[in-house]
Amino acid sequence: MESSATLMQWTRLEHADWNLHIAATMKGICFIGGRNRPLAELENWARKHFTSSVLVRDDVRLQPFSQAAFLFLEGKRRDLDVPMDLKGTPFQLAVWQTVYEIPYGQTRSYSAIAAALSRPKAVRAVAAAIAANPVLISIPCHRVIGKNGALTGYRGGLEMKGRLLKLEREHSCLKT
Repeated sequence: MESSATLMQWTRLEHADWNLHIAATMKGICFIGGRNRPLAELENWARKHFTSSVLVRDDVRLQPFSQAAFLFLEGKRRDLDVPMDLKGTPFQLAVWQTVYEIPYGQTRSYSAIAAALSRPKAVRAVAAAIAANPVLISIPCHRVIGKNGALTGYRGGLEMKGRLLKLEREHSCLKT
């Protein structure tokens, strides 16, 4: 929780039938919303995680972040590799780091993430941490699937998850 006001700038990325809200502090990107979700999703998240944040639209400052996301959605970029300002518990941060390391076009199960963290019985805790991921796409939690290969929970919705996985399959030969 923040003790003084945090300036949080936001923009809206529009790409084909995708509309995403992106927000950043001066430290880096802190939020990427679900596909076609209202601004209220960002406002509610900011109130909870940056309690005294001030949201200001700034399309110019956030242009590098939205450009990275745009190129990803075009299949011309493998990751968003941008500075991030993440707020989470030590366990959440460890889960997010492990998810961040899943290669483009590949998937891992929740149990594989738990095992990678040397916590094989923490599958539900891993799922909860992944559900709390504030920066969709940048931390590619869409690459985490059920042990049986099924698409399971995703903050952006299962349709978004499926579309991101399909995009990555179609562009998995991308070199950079």
